[in-house]
Amino acid sequence: MQNVQQDIQGDQERRAPFLSVRNLSKHYGPVRVLNDVSLDVFQGEVVVLLGRSGSGKSTVLRCVSGLEQINGGEIELLGAVARKPSDLHGAVGFVFQQFNLFPHLTALENVTLGLRWVKKLDRRTATERARQALSDVGLEAHADKKPGRLSGGQQQRVAIARSVVMEPKLMLFDEATSALDRELVAEVLVAIRALARQGMTMLIVTHELHFAEKVADRIIFMHEGTIVEDGPAAEVIAAPRTAQFRQFLGALKAPDDIDEDGQ
Repeated sequence: MQNVQQDIQGDQERRAPFLSVRNLSKHYGPVRVLNDVSLDVFQGEVVVLLGRSGSGKSTVLRCVSGLEQINGGEIELLGAVARKPSDLHGAVGFVFQQFNLFPHLTALENVTLGLRWVKKLDRRTATERARQALSDVGLEAHADKKPGRLSGGQQQRVAIARSVVMEPKLMLFDEATSALDRELVAEVLVAIRALARQGMTMLIVTHELHFAEKVADRIIFMHEGTIVEDGPAAEVIAAPRTAQFRQFLGALKAPDDIDEDGQ
């Protein structure tokens, strides 16, 4: 197993990162949220960010997506440096804690919207792609329902379909299950795991340790705006190197009601 891991790490060293973040800093007035954060994500890799509230995890995602203007450092995606936030738009998909669906539109219409207005697809093509995206997350039968008739888990899966249908190069998930009741969490995790199996490159913020263990290739632990640990998921969880990460893991209780498929 060690030789296999060494081969994987060696291969990554020879490849150019899919996403490269270098010395990223972000502050709001005198409050420094990120302090020289550097990380790489390789094509097809699933990287999970763990850390306490306020550690900077979500801010990393917002900077990578272009939703936040950075104060220092550099973000490079697919070998191109993002000179301004708009350089990242279209290449990055983002699924938030809240679903942010239009309540007056059906699930199908919510997913179709970006295809029609951003990608300028004709109605028939956009509808076909949207239906397939909903089918991929198990919601084909609910395509004509408005958000108010869907459970929280179903709404979040619509949000996932809406983002994936735009064909982003990189998917970001910011605590995508935190707004859900426990019994609805599993169905969203199943949808994310399916993306992982398809080879989607993902950077995920989650508090679901069990899920992180199952889906992540690597886990990054952040503390007070810096990266404290970064390594293969099983390795860093089994043998955390720092007191901060050991304390964090000790405070978490991995759910015992979600199996290896997120069910």
